[in-house]
Amino acid sequence: MTALLASGRDADVYALDERRVLRRYRRGGDVAAEAAIMRYVSDHGYPVPRIYQAEGADLVMERLDGPTMLRALGDGTLDLKAGATVLADLLERLHKVRVRSATDPGTRILHLDLHPENVVMTEGGPVVIDWRNSCEGPPELDVAMTALIIATVAVLPGHQFAERAEAFLDTLLSCTRDNPLSQLEAAVHRRSADANVSADEKAHLHEAKLLVTTAARAHF
Repeated sequence: MTALLASGRDADVYALDERRVLRRYRRGGDVAAEAAIMRYVSDHGYPVPRIYQAEGADLVMERLDGPTMLRALGDGTLDLKAGATVLADLLERLHKVRVRSATDPGTRILHLDLHPENVVMTEGGPVVIDWRNSCEGPPELDVAMTALIIATVAVLPGHQFAERAEAFLDTLLSCTRDNPLSQLEAAVHRRSADANVSADEKAHLHEAKLLVTTAARAHF
């Protein structure tokens, strides 16, 4: 196996060469659905890594050059307002992509884990990674999930972005047209049931939910 580049909650990323990486899920599984959604949104102009191969628990993808949005926010190369605006725009752009076979015209493709650690700031623009949780549903659920993840960071003691996360959340919600409140309870339920969410994060979900509710009511 080649050099380990990064480890996430449920997958490791290895360098294969200068243009490709291997993302391997530690607990196995099938990446077919994830790869299919990534290819579909890419065909509609949405910025995702190019996929070279998808088999079993392994995805061979384009190697991206650039920091995550979280790192760029941390080192000051991206300011808070610009970052929140970019994230809101990525959500809106994704929700403009029509699904292939939905009977409800309001159904869209959702990422359900779109936050600053899953956006890579390349020279060509932001690129969205980690589509493991993606599915179809109402756009408000995607916004609610993003807001809840950011709010959890704001209330979680010791997180590197905690002091700035509430302001980031407020700016994000000021830039989106989809009110997350109608799907906030569903987002909380999904996070509570997610095996990759830590016990500490789950313990702060109620507090995070209240923060999202307060922020959303200021803008909707």
